[in-house]
Amino acid sequence: MLRRTPLFESHRKLNARFVEFGGWEMPVMYSGLVEEHVNTRQQAGLFDVSHMGEIFVSGDKALSFLDLVTCNDVKRLNVGQAQYSLILNERGGVVDDIIVYRLEEKRYLLCVNASNVEKDYEWLISKNSTGAQIENLSSQYAQIAIQGPKAVIIAAAALDLPEAEFAIANFPSFSVSTKYSSRPGLEKAPLLFARTGYTGEDGFEIFCPADRAAALWETLIEFGSSMGLKATGLGARDTLRLEACLPLYGHELRDNITVLESGMGWAVKLNKGEFIGREALVAAKEQGLAQKLVGLEVLEPGIIREGALIFNADGKELGFVTSGTKPPTVAKAIALAFVPSGAAALGSEFFAEVRGKRLKTCVIKTPFFRRNY
Repeated sequence: MLRRTPLFESHRKLNARFVEFGGWEMPVMYSGLVEEHVNTRQQAGLFDVSHMGEIFVSGDKALSFLDLVTCNDVKRLNVGQAQYSLILNERGGVVDDIIVYRLEEKRYLLCVNASNVEKDYEWLISKNSTGAQIENLSSQYAQIAIQGPKAVIIAAAALDLPEAEFAIANFPSFSVSTKYSSRPGLEKAPLLFARTGYTGEDGFEIFCPADRAAALWETLIEFGSSMGLKATGLGARDTLRLEACLPLYGHELRDNITVLESGMGWAVKLNKGEFIGREALVAAKEQGLAQKLVGLEVLEPGIIREGALIFNADGKELGFVTSGTKPPTVAKAIALAFVPSGAAALGSEFFAEVRGKRLKTCVIKTPFFRRNY
């Protein structure tokens, strides 16, 4: 049986269309994917991401444990800061990509992917030789994301919070802070704001107690609709993240492909000391990476999707597509794909097979979209 977030009835009221995603029954769209995508880029979109998991790590050994099981350098985090990171296996493949939030001196929150919550929790428990305290509190939390150029002003107005508190100077990217709203149904409810988006736009993820999720959602919709806010489903969330070249676990990130091949080397700190997967990554770097994730533009009419095989001009199979579509902002068919490192230069041409036909593609610069405000 599919699981449902605390906002399921709120989505039904908005006539959402639902799909299965990671074991959850989630809204894929409301008014339409293209409309929701464009509105997020131009105004603001509201997303239910309560299916994501919340795992807390605390105690005297929390920092040393997280440094062992993640590849980024957790020691760089001050209280109130967040960090993109990855949990790796011994081969340097990806168990999951996560965001680490340092909430207190000895207390951290890991936001993990919905389909990986139980797997990640069991993995962390199995690697916990330090005595860190690990709690999976996912069922106690909901998470709502508001993204887009108007996200800040809408969130502040809807929740009756000073807009100045959300200015970049006071609340930089990858910051996290607890705030309180006096709006009905939200009194005394801790709202954990994080400026760590997944659309290529500015905005927040707001963690709240599960029993306050509906009140938070309805308040944002009520006050934000007149300012351009629209409920936005997983369909637009995927096209938005693809334009911004943000990876998705199970697509660009996999347990049998190294994090370096997936293009996430910037989040790997080989010089920080020992961590799970480091030895394999050092060896891979010395030997040279076999494949590389690249951005493709489709040069012929047609769209290429996940799983499409990639060939060279001689018909030799070279790789495969991890994600692909024709998103509204970019307005051309694009994709991410793994190809041999030696053939991954900008301008390189390949052919992607779609229903027996091979479409010409070209390696182009990524990200496909970058916000200009």
